Amino acid sequence: MKLSFWIRYGLFFMLLVSGGAALCQQPENWTPGQLTEPAVLAAQLQANGRLPLIFSVGPSAIIPHSIDIGMVKNPENLDKFKSALEKLPRSADILIYCGCCPFGRCPDVRPAIALLQSLRFTNYHLLDLPTSIKADWIGKGYPVTP
Repeated sequence: MKLSFWIRYGLFFMLLVSGGAALCQQPENWTPGQLTEPAVLAAQLQANGRLPLIFSVGPSAIIPHSIDIGMVKNPENLDKFKSALEKLPRSADILIYCGCCPFGRCPDVRPAIALLQSLRFTNYHLLDLPTSIKADWIGKGYPVTP
């Protein structure tokens, strides 16, 4: 009987600790269908095709035709992004990217997407840079601003 109590207590403690660790990682607020592969955007850029409005919500805008908002974890840059978005129709084709670090730790993509959601945009995407912009864009030889 005592052993059963300690086993249940141990399991409860493990669940509590693992649940707390899961809470430390921010959940994704985008769907897999909202991810744009870098090769797709690179092909659009190289073909001078129809482009979405591209917003850099991270430390630098290195992708051609992107609008440099700055790191939206900073309230003044989130306000800057909001001001830019408020001028657009809610159906505007929007692509955001950061690439400062892996998605799991990125402090910028989630607030940017949350803002798009709160403003009720319906056609926004996130550039799929799961590792970093260096690895997933520059390292693959995709176009960068001079």
